[in-house]
Amino acid sequence: MASDDGDDEQVSNKQVILKNYVTGSPKESDMYVSSNGTIKLNVPEGTNGVVVKNLYMSCDPYILIQMKKPDTNSSKPPVSALTGFGVAKVLDSGNPDFKKGDLVWGITGWEEYSLITDFQKMFKIQHTNVPLSYYTGILGMPGLTAYCGFHEVCYPKKGEHVFISAASGAVGQLVGQFAKLFGCYVVGSAGSKEKVDLLKNKLMFDEAFNYKEEPDLDVALKRYFSEGIDIYFENVGGKMLDAVLLNMRVHGRVAVCGMISQYNLEQPEVLHHIMSVVWKQIRIEGFLVFDYYHLYPKFLEFVLPYIKEGKITYVEDIAEGLESAPEAMVGLFSGRNVGKQVVVVAHE
Repeated sequence: MASDDGDDEQVSNKQVILKNYVTGSPKESDMYVSSNGTIKLNVPEGTNGVVVKNLYMSCDPYILIQMKKPDTNSSKPPVSALTGFGVAKVLDSGNPDFKKGDLVWGITGWEEYSLITDFQKMFKIQHTNVPLSYYTGILGMPGLTAYCGFHEVCYPKKGEHVFISAASGAVGQLVGQFAKLFGCYVVGSAGSKEKVDLLKNKLMFDEAFNYKEEPDLDVALKRYFSEGIDIYFENVGGKMLDAVLLNMRVHGRVAVCGMISQYNLEQPEVLHHIMSVVWKQIRIEGFLVFDYYHLYPKFLEFVLPYIKEGKITYVEDIAEGLESAPEAMVGLFSGRNVGKQVVVVAHE
């Protein structure tokens, strides 16, 4: 039940707020950190909300959707915190499924404290013998995305050849390791020598290459996939997807998780080799992780033993404090981050 001790005092609530709707690539100046917000740490009497203290925030490319101007006459965004996946601690609850002291992960605000009223994307954390920040990544939305995208969308077979773009990111690094554990040959692309070395030396990839150093992506892919690609886990789109289509095997599968190269373009790039889908009978399927939430318990059973046994590595890029959130968010689109981008809001 919600607290009834009468303590309705307002406390300061620092927030990351959208200043201007984003056109093209986001800039740090499109956001600002406000110390003017306030919140009551008690749930309003008679409601089933939950008040949480946010501990970790997840920076993800999809957040750009809420930063774009909607199809309305509004010229300025609302003065409210951005939202995204995070890890939080329950301070007060009017919901019987959550009690004070519970740790949770799910959709919350980019702020110090949040009042949660939608619990469809909120999970109670049962396993605390791993870093809590993992619930923004390997044990949260990116982990479930990697697991379901690879196993449920791609239907892999042992020994198949797998290619992953943006392979050192929050999702890609896990897809590669899941594929290796399954017995596949795995190659990833990334945007720096540091990331390529990470993929090959720490994350179990068989091969990796820096796409920025490849004048011809078709040639690069043929170098690593002389017999073609069975599974492509798509995070980039554009020229990379076009080159992949030329190199897919018959009955290849493409799981479309995202297309980060296209998000900030006014006109998306044209695919020149789309007819390969017909000639090679390629199946291309986009997917949203929300459709697979029912598999979260199964996913935990799969991944937790690998974490405890040290058979999976997860790389995080940690930024300290809400003040660092705008820079961290913008960095996603220039490839500044190495691994999963996390913002620490508070140390429990």
